[in-house]
Amino acid sequence: MSLYIETVGSGEDVVLIHGWGMHGGVWSGVRDALAERYRVHVVDLPGMGWSKACSPYTLKRVAEVIAAELPDRAAFFGWSLGGQVAMRLALDHPQQVEKLVLIGATPRFVNGADWQSGVAAEVFNLFASQVAADYHDTMTRFLGLQAFGGESSRVLMRELKERFFARPVPDSAVLQDALHILLESDLRGELPGLRQPTLLIHGNRDTLAPADASRFMAAHLPHARLRIIEGASHAPFLSHPTTFMSETMQFLAPASAGSEYLSTAETNT
Repeated sequence: MSLYIETVGSGEDVVLIHGWGMHGGVWSGVRDALAERYRVHVVDLPGMGWSKACSPYTLKRVAEVIAAELPDRAAFFGWSLGGQVAMRLALDHPQQVEKLVLIGATPRFVNGADWQSGVAAEVFNLFASQVAADYHDTMTRFLGLQAFGGESSRVLMRELKERFFARPVPDSAVLQDALHILLESDLRGELPGLRQPTLLIHGNRDTLAPADASRFMAAHLPHARLRIIEGASHAPFLSHPTTFMSETMQFLAPASAGSEYLSTAETNT
């Protein structure tokens, strides 16, 4: 096995896919809460955490590597880059994905002539240069920004740092390859092909993937519901864990297969 996958709990399968430059340890609170009812698989993306890199390092290949190591049917959570990986996997292996929970996700991260719901490419390049210069300091500041304002944020931040830096630093080549995915991927035209029930969770203060990107997805996905969390930024599962878990538990419950979640709607919480 080339991927490191931590599996805990029992029940129906749930998969957690982290964002760029991170590893599965960032999901620790979500993992523990979900494991009370589900069998949870926490993935380290290729080349990050304890997973080996894959080649070529493309969105499609990363999705293929993950699909090959996971159960035949599961609900997939994807945060940021992990959201694009989860969408690609759901498009290429629809039978494997029962539901999608996309957090701080976007079909296209970078602005262009016909897309102004992203950010400038320079933002990603600056972040990449900072990480290359001092990975630990940059990621500590990033985690702190995302966790700020949450329930028991100081305790949360201390636990996050302990868990996060317990795994190897990603190779700079992997960080650059994954950054290229963020800069080049554009899934807008493929959104109607995502037929799975989808919960979109976004912070209204997200500056890496503005909330308008999630509104765009809600309007173009066949079976989606959008939850905007007031006061949250790019990682609402860190800053607003109680609200986040309430929304996701409701969505994962069998009753959520009804019409409430098979419609496009936006709710601010």
